[in-house]
Amino acid sequence: MKVALAKQMHEIDKSAVEEYGLPELSLMESAGHRVFEAMKKFFGNVNKKSICVLAGIGNNGGDALVAARYLSNAGARVRIFLIGNKDHRTQSLKVQMKILRGMGVELQHIEGERDWERLQITLKFSDAIVDGILGTGFSGQLRPGASRLIRLANTAKKFIIAIDIPSGVDADSGAVGESAIQADCTVALGLPKVGHYICPGASHVGKFVIDNIGLPAELLSDEIHQTLVDDELALTFLPTRPKDSHKGTCGKILIVAGSRGMTGAASLAAMSAMKVGAGLVTLAVPESLNPIYEMKLTEVMTAPLDEVKQGIIGGDKASEKILDLAEKADAILIGPGLGRERETQALVKKIVAEVDKPLILDADAIYPFNAKADELKACKQIPILTPHLGELAALLNIPVEKLRGSLVSEVRRVAQEYRAIIVAKCEVTIIGYPNGEIFISTLGNSAMASGGCGDVLAGAIAGLMKQTPFAPLTGVWLQGTAGNFAAEKNAEGLIASDVMNFLPAALKKLRSIGYKNS
Repeated sequence: MKVALAKQMHEIDKSAVEEYGLPELSLMESAGHRVFEAMKKFFGNVNKKSICVLAGIGNNGGDALVAARYLSNAGARVRIFLIGNKDHRTQSLKVQMKILRGMGVELQHIEGERDWERLQITLKFSDAIVDGILGTGFSGQLRPGASRLIRLANTAKKFIIAIDIPSGVDADSGAVGESAIQADCTVALGLPKVGHYICPGASHVGKFVIDNIGLPAELLSDEIHQTLVDDELALTFLPTRPKDSHKGTCGKILIVAGSRGMTGAASLAAMSAMKVGAGLVTLAVPESLNPIYEMKLTEVMTAPLDEVKQGIIGGDKASEKILDLAEKADAILIGPGLGRERETQALVKKIVAEVDKPLILDADAIYPFNAKADELKACKQIPILTPHLGELAALLNIPVEKLRGSLVSEVRRVAQEYRAIIVAKCEVTIIGYPNGEIFISTLGNSAMASGGCGDVLAGAIAGLMKQTPFAPLTGVWLQGTAGNFAAEKNAEGLIASDVMNFLPAALKKLRSIGYKNS
């Protein structure tokens, strides 16, 4: 499924009307009816319930008025409060107002303090609220009236259903200013928006319904370069393994990782690569730590590297050995628990510049390029970077807050400008490709806010590099699904090795999707 930006959704609506001849009032009718259906599903029987409908001056407000009509016809006691400049109301909104007045439904325009007092009394005795205040056209700062209305709605502590996106949430970024509607349910119209998935906006959405409201299907896929990583997309991820496969054809993976005090990261990455089906995994580690890995890891081969100090790799001998090992590998992962010593950073830069194999840079292997992202252009092949937001912000030399406020556009820019695949990790995972395509995965959960889960992801991506051309997307899907399995069993007590151990179950589920759809 595609994920739209606000401007793209506006253009889709415009094309539906101007090119396909689909009347705007028809789309509004579909939207309002879908909101009514969602209200019945998630709130319950509306007969004799008091519903307060909050509407702005745009078509989002018009959708709310259509929903109000259906609610009234179903026996609800509906009161409607409108806000905004009367002169700027859309024609379609005015049509809906006329219909409701003809039905005898009360509409109140909020102007003076008496109107605000009436609203507060209505909210106090209402059972539910329909939010049609702003919609996807909002960005920046709320106007005082809208801000006050949103605060009153939230303070009422009633069931709230939001139309398209909770008012006060930026549809393109998920940004929230001083306030936003805290919805119990949101009905996305046409396509989901980026702001539905990225916090803080995502935390305002509640239960989520997506409805195309009758828009032509081709309009919902053309020229949109954001895609949700869902089961339909997952069908394309992993080819069936040939019958004559052997360990040499399923991926020979080299992982350069580990340092004193961070041996676990390397182990998690190496075993995760094995658990997604890699044929052979070699873990190159500081020489003094090699005995630990030889005892801990049965299926993974190890390669000791020269140290500049105990437990820290660096220097020409270590880099030469890594380059020799890389010659026999199908892909190289560098970074999990590697450390940030000056000599280690120099080694990373040398490997990145000289190795001519698929390359994944995670954690400490991204650190040497902080504020020097241009140097990534030295890679002989397109690298895959797997930073969390703090690491990505440091790479770009910008504050995390600024990055979060424009996450999708920044990931797209970085991927294009530096010819890299960016796997940016936060409450969702944003995958950006150099051709400008963006993929958004909502798989995973907050219980995965645990040290080592990123190492599992990096290892999974590395382990898939020989098996599929979509290794970053497949790795994200598998790790997120494994995390959900682990959370079902262990809730917030899950640890990274739980996620790692569920990777085969996630792989089995991925295979079963294709089986069910064949």
